[in-house]
Amino acid sequence: MDQKNDLLIERFARALQLRRRECGLSQEELAHLAGLSTSYMSLLETRKRQPTLSALGALANALDLSLLEFMGMIGEDDG
Repeated sequence: MDQKNDLLIERFARALQLRRRECGLSQEELAHLAGLSTSYMSLLETRKRQPTLSALGALANALDLSLLEFMGMIGEDDG
């Protein structure tokens, strides 16, 4: 993977974990709400997997965000 892609995956993982914690959810709880496996959730947060578009949509919904809002969190550069 190239450097830009690596940065995007890192930002996704960070945003996912931050929002999950803001919602007071464990990985297992979020996985259940999104219809995903707990192991997949772990792989996403540890940057070992990239989400599919359907997974992104399911996660955004489970985190009470629109897909656009979730993508905005991913794109934010917090330094």
